[in-house]
Amino acid sequence: MWRDVVGLFRDYMGTGMIFIWYMITLLYLWINERRKDLRILFVYMPLILLLVYFNPLFAGLVYRAAGGEVYYRILWLLPVTVTIAYGCVQISGRIARLQAPGGSFFHGKEGLLGDLFSLCMAGTIALSGSFIYSSPLFSKAENIYHVPESVVHICDEINVPGREVMAAFPMELVPYVRQYSPVTCMPYGREMTVERWGYYNPLAEAMKQEVIQLETLVPLIRQAGCHYCVFRENQKIQGIPEDYGWEKFHETDGYVIYRDPVTELVIP
Repeated sequence: MWRDVVGLFRDYMGTGMIFIWYMITLLYLWINERRKDLRILFVYMPLILLLVYFNPLFAGLVYRAAGGEVYYRILWLLPVTVTIAYGCVQISGRIARLQAPGGSFFHGKEGLLGDLFSLCMAGTIALSGSFIYSSPLFSKAENIYHVPESVVHICDEINVPGREVMAAFPMELVPYVRQYSPVTCMPYGREMTVERWGYYNPLAEAMKQEVIQLETLVPLIRQAGCHYCVFRENQKIQGIPEDYGWEKFHETDGYVIYRDPVTELVIP
């Protein structure tokens, strides 16, 4: 576990250049910052947080309660960026004042060393990172909502003004539906897309099958009170939806929407 804690911290800090700058500015502010409120924000609170993070007893409790994959989120509380920014500005100003007491920081030769320090600091931070948009985890947004266009079209089609609707979606769309539509409800949520969480929902399991058995799915859909069920266009289905009373409602973006009239949909 200790190796995991240290590894999470190392991965969070990237190449290490950010961490070096953070330690430099943290040490500088520890020695030179006199304002009590800023010392609490930039010095005392981060040091206490780091002591807590690297505390084996605390780490053990969090690992047992929530698992190791979320432990790094504690580091989100560290004001790394703002500390580096504030600390480096203070260091630059101090260099400029030492070079020419009373001189202007960004004016003439008096602030040259301070300016050079700022440029070096910004350059090393920029070069120590990577181009985030080259990551395979990023893709170009299809719309202003940052969800798949298919989710937008499906939710718009099944939307009934003035009320909520219930629909069963394929797993690949589940994480995005509630981001777009607050009135499109689902009988299961994102928890069913993460296998290690161990959640079980018979309806979600039925929707996950390579070949969906309507004989099993239809009673579960009705038990959950779903007005609609959405399938991929190429989804293999055992059975004919119309034989179970379903009606083909719409097709869009490679998905087929079926309406189950057994579940009443009152339009205000």
